Amino acid sequence: MARPSIVLINTGDGKGKSSAAFGVMGRGWARGWNVGVVQFVKSGKWKIGERKLADHLGIEWHALGDGFTWESTDMDETIAKGRHAWAVAREKLASGDYQLLILDELTYTMTYGWVDVAEVVDGVTDRAPGTNVVITGRACPQELIEIADTVTEMHKVKHAYEQGIKAMKGIEY
Repeated sequence: MARPSIVLINTGDGKGKSSAAFGVMGRGWARGWNVGVVQFVKSGKWKIGERKLADHLGIEWHALGDGFTWESTDMDETIAKGRHAWAVAREKLASGDYQLLILDELTYTMTYGWVDVAEVVDGVTDRAPGTNVVITGRACPQELIEIADTVTEMHKVKHAYEQGIKAMKGIEY
């Protein structure tokens, strides 16, 4: 059965959720799709390779978070930014302007209770026809998994960070 669009979720505690989503971003762009990215945790201050690539390709990018919650100096502002990012994403989902939207680290807004799971399920379910969606983040709620077409769980077996190796340009960002 062919569908006008699908929902993919990359979740789990392993590395590669966002990297896989940005691989799909490249594929969509290569097919002439209008692609958009909304990031829910990373801020525009982060100098990440995917953003540099997206800028080079003319892909719309919104880094609307303010970083890791454990580094927040103002949780009210962090929460407000997460809610604002969802409002931006929901508008883009409904617009019909995109063949692909990447909602990077969206799951954290639900895990932390900033955005209601049912609201996200409704926004994704009610998206414009032809809008494919990739959602990333740990601990994806079951309700979102149930409406997805493809769900991949990344499982950490071993990570360089556990050996004292910090995040590396070109690998993690």
